[in-house]
Amino acid sequence: MLSGATVVGAGLFLAYKGKMRSLGGPSLKKYDRDAEPDFHVDPDSKPMKIIDEYLEENFVKPAVSAAAKSGWDAKRRRFDEAGLRRTDLKAEYRDDVVEMDGLTVPGRWTLVEGYDPDKRILYYHGGAFTAGSDISHRAISVNLAKRTKAAVFVPNYRLLPENPRSAPIDDAKACYKWILDNGPDGLSKAKSFAISGDSAGGNLAHMIANWSRDHGLRQADAIYTLSPNTDSTASGDSFKSNLGKDKMLTPLVGPLLKIPRPLLLIGMKKQTGFTPCDPDISPVFDDLSNLPPTLIQASYDELLRDDCIRFASKLEEAGSPVSLQLWDNVPHVFQIFDDVLPASTDAFDLAGKFLNAHLS
Repeated sequence: MLSGATVVGAGLFLAYKGKMRSLGGPSLKKYDRDAEPDFHVDPDSKPMKIIDEYLEENFVKPAVSAAAKSGWDAKRRRFDEAGLRRTDLKAEYRDDVVEMDGLTVPGRWTLVEGYDPDKRILYYHGGAFTAGSDISHRAISVNLAKRTKAAVFVPNYRLLPENPRSAPIDDAKACYKWILDNGPDGLSKAKSFAISGDSAGGNLAHMIANWSRDHGLRQADAIYTLSPNTDSTASGDSFKSNLGKDKMLTPLVGPLLKIPRPLLLIGMKKQTGFTPCDPDISPVFDDLSNLPPTLIQASYDELLRDDCIRFASKLEEAGSPVSLQLWDNVPHVFQIFDDVLPASTDAFDLAGKFLNAHLS
């Protein structure tokens, strides 16, 4: 016969497990795959040495310096300065404002010669929801515009921590509805359009795809994401195996991963106001059926690798068309280094081919 203490202990254990499941969601391990890199990059090449030095100066060192304690302004300036230094990015950057559902979201169109105003890409920039803008991500918006002749709109959604986690979600939804009927030349319906985004912006892109399907809106013709964060519970093994290899994300995420997982999940809920496995912030936990053709590109050596592998696996299992492309030895969102790294240009070429196949 079990003692009263044993019964109580078992009850507390089950309650604890239930609490963790409600925060962390069901296990995603069944979507793990033994994926291998599709493309190889020499880690000792000159381009990779240049990028490594850049990451040390702009991500690793600031994380351990006094600048890390001076608020988000310095980080945001570094992001925008990187975009402004790219004088080779020839395009028109046209200001516009989204007015939808009582929200006002500023942003800019990236337009190249010969653009089609009725062919549109809605691009959500990355930056861990705390930094980034249409300026910082011009390398991506210009490359997409050049390859597709689409008008690319990058909204400057509200950032954390001065805004709640729900703010970028609400802004992303407003922008999605707006771009269906508004182009760079004013009011007009989109004949074809795609949604895209990197990292945190990829999170918004996949969330929006699920949301637009569920709310009966016109779905995008294609989705292209670069290293998207799809699981805010950080449950993938790559958060451990690639810690230190990923010099862009490790300075930000590394300290958080030292916190015991139960406390981390509880802290996330308290900070964001969302249960970590809520599909609004973790789209991998949503139904992924009946979604547009999707291309996901990522680094094999980044923290978010398993986010991408698991999301692609679940899309495939749900019957949604998807392609996953992995490069080894490159950083998170390596495509933004197209002025240095040939693999970045190759990735954009593949993305352009994919988008053009669905935006004709």
